[in-house]
Amino acid sequence: MTATQNSNTTETSAAAQRDNPAEAILRRLATRAMGLTGADIERIVREARLQARRGKRSISYEDIEEGIRGNRPPVPYDLRWRFAFHEAGHAVAHHALDLGPVRGLNIDTGQGAYNLIGFHTSGTNTHTWFENVLTVLMAGRAAEKLVLKRVSSSSGGADDSDLARATRIAFDMERTLGFGAEYPLLYRPHRDPGEVLGREPDLAARVHGRLEAALDRAAAILRRRRPTFHALAKALFDAQAMDEKAVLQILADGDLTF
Repeated sequence: MTATQNSNTTETSAAAQRDNPAEAILRRLATRAMGLTGADIERIVREARLQARRGKRSISYEDIEEGIRGNRPPVPYDLRWRFAFHEAGHAVAHHALDLGPVRGLNIDTGQGAYNLIGFHTSGTNTHTWFENVLTVLMAGRAAEKLVLKRVSSSSGGADDSDLARATRIAFDMERTLGFGAEYPLLYRPHRDPGEVLGREPDLAARVHGRLEAALDRAAAILRRRRPTFHALAKALFDAQAMDEKAVLQILADGDLTF
């Protein structure tokens, strides 16, 4: 799962780098809580406060972190590795294409893996930008295929999945954004792309071709940056949740080899 934010820059100020211990803990908690709703957080804090009161002590950060993870069953070893490679693939491709910051990665959400990425406000909405976004969306699947030699359904299965979002973007490139191979000047929106793709095989072939190209491009990026990709996956597997600073450290170290 991918969430997005807009960002003007990926640079972090010197002041922000000098985190005090409390800020570091808050970042860790925020990363752990990715994917939770406000109601979830409220319930967790309420339960943590009650637990601390029963122990006749003040509530601690550890209480909240334990509450965040408490209702989540442990992720099986093999699935945890798959999640780690999948999300590392997204992050490495996003960084390599300089689309914006990676705010955090989490493979311990209870509903699968999760990443939070930002996008620069400059350079958006061009043909190249949309191709880059498609590449990032397909990078999780490319990562699984590259390392595990077979893919799971993690990229699809829901309207907000990687495949669903990528298909919608590729469909819009052909039908509404002016980048289509056929009648690019016609604006032809449709509320149900699946219905259109099902009855227009030529359009389906063009949309699928864009997705195949993005998948191949993502795989090429991960092969070129294999050490960084594997280092990030290993770190994510071990930590299960990584904030922006931890992710950027690994990605930036990889940049030094290019």
